[in-house]
Amino acid sequence: MLRVGAVNYLNTKPLIEGLTEFAPTVRLSLDLPSRLADQMAAGELDVGLIPVVEFFRAKNYSMVPGCSISSRGPVLSVTLFSRVPWDEIRSVSLDEGSRTSAALTKVLLTSPVSREPTASEPDAERARRWLAANRVDYHPLPITADPNDASTDAVLLIGDRAMKACLPGFEFSYDLGAEWFDRTGLPMVFAVWAVRPGVDLGEAEHAFVKAKRFGLSRAGVIAEREAKLLGLDPGYVRRYFDTIIRYDLGEPELTGLKRYHQLTAALGLTPEGVDLVRYHRPHSEQSR
Repeated sequence: MLRVGAVNYLNTKPLIEGLTEFAPTVRLSLDLPSRLADQMAAGELDVGLIPVVEFFRAKNYSMVPGCSISSRGPVLSVTLFSRVPWDEIRSVSLDEGSRTSAALTKVLLTSPVSREPTASEPDAERARRWLAANRVDYHPLPITADPNDASTDAVLLIGDRAMKACLPGFEFSYDLGAEWFDRTGLPMVFAVWAVRPGVDLGEAEHAFVKAKRFGLSRAGVIAEREAKLLGLDPGYVRRYFDTIIRYDLGEPELTGLKRYHQLTAALGLTPEGVDLVRYHRPHSEQSR
């Protein structure tokens, strides 16, 4: 059996719809993105839909081509709620389930992100200078904690919790997918199917893309089913699948991934020199 782990959030559902039917060898488990990353690192999973920041931290994973959880603008499920305007945020509680979005928060709050990197001033140098003038303290927000009770200036929420949250005590809300796109003009990739080195997907190699296509063809069915479980409007969920979340991993997404890696590496959040390697059968030539 192929041990596969996926995020147990709404935005994952189109990627895993029918996956075990397309690949009967897959044993699928669902968990938080941060826990999936830990399970991958511990060798408890062969394939995981993990936060991209953990893909970079592992250094030796490959990615299944053609699939991601990403956005080109607002994402709705990654929101920074704040009591103060953006430029005045000095403390943030970070959703315990988040790693890519937590790193994205740090990049956007403490890096001078722009569409055109300054060639004469490397990212790392710019980040150090920016950090010195814009210090932000970060604190964990447990999954069971009520974000309304956080004492920090801002609270980062992700996934289904972000989509349902209102937080009336926080005057401002910032969609981090929109913040990233407005500053870089690039897609933001939040998660990819990562494969541990030496794993042979066998007959499941093409099942991930098949499941994605099947899931998107059933967006209405999935929306109606999942909306009932989450207490959301089915039409809202359908539009979320159709117009907000993107599930491809093409050249624009790869370019966005590379930019995200440059900025997180500049802050010391990910190691430098990590390649975006597409999955290849063991003993076959690598694809980049």
